[in-house]
Amino acid sequence: MANLITGSIFRDAVISGAANITNQRQAVDELNVFPVPDGDTGTNMSLTINNAARTVERMGECSVDEAAKETASALLRGARGNSGVILSLFFRGISKGLKGVETADGVALAAAFNAGVDTAYKAVMKPTEGTILTVARLSAKTATEAAKENNDAAFVMEKTYESAKEALAQTPELLPVLKKAGVVDAGGQGLLCIFEGMLSVIRDGVMIAPTGKKSAAPKKEAKPEVNFEEEINFTYCTEFIVQKDKSINRDPIKLRAFLETIGDCVVVVDDEDIIKVHVHSDNPGKAIQEGIKFGMLTNIKIDNMREQNQRIVNDKKQPAKTMRGEAIPPAKPEKKYGFVSVAAGEGLCELFRELGADQLVEGGQTMNPSTDDILRMVEATPAETVFVLPNNKNIIMAAEQAIPLATRKVCVLPTRTIPQGISAMLAFDEDESTDANLLAMTKAAQRTGTGQITYAARDSSYDGKEIKEGQILALKEGKIAFVEQDIIKAVSKLTKALVNKDTCQLTLIYGSDVDADTVAQATAACEAKAGDAEVTVIDGGQPVYYFILSAE
Repeated sequence: MANLITGSIFRDAVISGAANITNQRQAVDELNVFPVPDGDTGTNMSLTINNAARTVERMGECSVDEAAKETASALLRGARGNSGVILSLFFRGISKGLKGVETADGVALAAAFNAGVDTAYKAVMKPTEGTILTVARLSAKTATEAAKENNDAAFVMEKTYESAKEALAQTPELLPVLKKAGVVDAGGQGLLCIFEGMLSVIRDGVMIAPTGKKSAAPKKEAKPEVNFEEEINFTYCTEFIVQKDKSINRDPIKLRAFLETIGDCVVVVDDEDIIKVHVHSDNPGKAIQEGIKFGMLTNIKIDNMREQNQRIVNDKKQPAKTMRGEAIPPAKPEKKYGFVSVAAGEGLCELFRELGADQLVEGGQTMNPSTDDILRMVEATPAETVFVLPNNKNIIMAAEQAIPLATRKVCVLPTRTIPQGISAMLAFDEDESTDANLLAMTKAAQRTGTGQITYAARDSSYDGKEIKEGQILALKEGKIAFVEQDIIKAVSKLTKALVNKDTCQLTLIYGSDVDADTVAQATAACEAKAGDAEVTVIDGGQPVYYFILSAE
């Protein structure tokens, strides 16, 4: 049994934990009580920690501090969904707890786990017991007690894992919805999978390997391209990170000043350890040579922007339609306000463009974008203040994590549905202040009623309703209102439930899986139940949801 955890052991433990939850991703997904097809917990946690695994596997010999810091940073940027964000917060706290630690004994490991719990709880506005938070808290408490008994790191990790398993088994007693469904909390199960993978390395020296099965979750997205609407002044976009040399007493301001003499779009952001650099120039070599004067360079990336632009013109691509892949250069602020919106479906994307969205992150229910996906689009928005509309309750936390990472002011509106996002944008007034717009847009979103028609992805017992896979689900304000066998009947009943005497506008947005005849029947059903409200029909092209209804 190892007495101490080295940086290499911590690194391998993270990689092993990532492999273990990836292997068990589907089983964790199936614990989700809500039967709507979505970016489920296992998928989100797996994608989040695998972002960290890919980062740390490139590390050589290092301290526990360094390994934990790299893990936390990668988790933050790769966080997807609420479960992924909470996982990243937990590891961010662990990193703080291990700051300055070369090798960790049992006491240090227990202190780090408790720091992780504190960070996660403080960041969640209304912590719910019976979730991943409970599993983390109780296992961290046990870790402290175990460290007093035996300061061996492997012993503490084993007790932490065993406590997590016991805490997970108790989650149905703390959360009635879990007890009704006869399952444990999915997020807690995901954390247990990660702990199991870490324990295998820390106690046994064995890394759990991926099974080789590829995740079935996300469809492969097209890589983003940059649409240069203005003249390209310089050919190369150069990015790199400087690992600060503590023996060199150089102010990063001097690096910024030099870069501004050779190019434009200069971004120099630093903390106590690194300097992140971005510049457009005709001589990337000069930028690199100057950067070396401040420390060792990593993550060097040079793109030929004229070549990218020509490819865009040739392919006739739309700007900012997707969010993964190539880096998008930070845009120079040219206006006061800008917008980034999350949406899926060509019709909805085009609608948000028409309403003023500068950048679009393709995602939503079936694929929750990561913090880094959202951050890329924020940085590509040429504005001093950028409003982000997540348009999904499971994306809000990931969007909020982008706020401290951005080089401009970011305001995340708590839009939980597409109709709320549309209403929020319609309420924007460019002549008003940021705070006034935040208030007006939030109120507009809250006044908007939302209905959704989709299908059950799995058999489930939810809120007293027995649901079978494939049945039609009608959701009102994100909650299951009723189950139907017929789509048109579901539209009719949901319209009636949404409309009241004050409703003046009803919008029916149809998805990619609905044919023209079904749209016509659904429109007629809406009109029959809408009363005096005007009915508008939009081709949203969204996946998953046959229809989205908006009542205002």
